[in-house]
Amino acid sequence: MRLILSFVLACAGLTPAAMAQADDLVVVELFTSQGCSSCPPADALLGELAQREDIIALSLHVDYWDYIGWADTFATPEYTARQHAYGRAAGSTVVYTPQMVIGGVDHVVGYRPMDVADLIMAHRAQTDPVSVSVTRQDDVYVIRAETDMAPPRPEMVVQLVGYSPYEEVDIRRGENAGRVVSYHNVVTSWQVMDEWDGAGTFQSRVRPQSETPLVVIVQSAGHGAILGAARLN
Repeated sequence: MRLILSFVLACAGLTPAAMAQADDLVVVELFTSQGCSSCPPADALLGELAQREDIIALSLHVDYWDYIGWADTFATPEYTARQHAYGRAAGSTVVYTPQMVIGGVDHVVGYRPMDVADLIMAHRAQTDPVSVSVTRQDDVYVIRAETDMAPPRPEMVVQLVGYSPYEEVDIRRGENAGRVVSYHNVVTSWQVMDEWDGAGTFQSRVRPQSETPLVVIVQSAGHGAILGAARLN
């Protein structure tokens, strides 16, 4: 499977050389569950994407599979609500796992690595309308965002996301009973820092309370397009 995924991503231009030339980051969100038998291939694909410097790959675990006998140890109702909100924004009331949302607007249901690679390439070909920068001052990160979008600009939300880079789970019940599954960039917190109308420069200061990796994501309000993102290294 790893060879297949690497081949697909390489065909899409997601090679180390191409990554070095990329300034903007593509945000890929995977909605998944430990109780979903069709999810492990998508979890593995997200693991491949998580190794790319030009991609912010995030795994959000939903709780609507818990009823079949295994409560997902990473799931929260908030991540389920986020997936439903993406569905409503796209005009749908139905959600599935696995599902990838790329750039906040493109939805891929199921395990479709070629579709994912094509969409990532399309997003990489565009310049993010919001420039996000992060500087460190002692134990504080200073986050700045700017845009040259002409009015009327969309209302935006600035979000701070924490994640665990790697987790391994021994699943004992449900559809994946008896499997040990690896998960990558498992989201542990998703906080809306502030709203922003795009006027002037947005600025905020963050003092991390743990060693959990963090990313900042600027997104159109109402679960719209992701307009800019950055890592807090």
